[in-house]
Amino acid sequence: MDEPGNGTEPGNGTEPGNGTEPGDDELGGPERGDSLTDVGRDSAERLLALIGPRIDEMRSLLGDSTSRWRGDALRVGEGTRHRLRDVFRELGLVTREDWDELELRVAQIEHRLGLLERDEDDGSA
Repeated sequence: MDEPGNGTEPGNGTEPGNGTEPGDDELGGPERGDSLTDVGRDSAERLLALIGPRIDEMRSLLGDSTSRWRGDALRVGEGTRHRLRDVFRELGLVTREDWDELELRVAQIEHRLGLLERDEDDGSA
């Protein structure tokens, strides 16, 4: 009945706990005490290998999104400012920017007039 080579001899792996590699338990897996931490470490390393690049992609995507948001906020702010300036002009109101520009032009004209008056005084004397 038990002929050699038919798979029923001791040490061939068919009996629980016999014929398996040293360190394996009766279920064929690694013993709990010495390789549980190795299994956990291997699982964590595999998980990090899978998730690591995705975390970097998420960081990059988040950075791109925030810069786009900032750019959009600036464009919206500038667009609103231009629209308000146009509305003020239509209503006949003067904006701060227009007022400052007008002050600069008046100062330039005053300076030029001062130069012309000085040249006239020098020429008549």
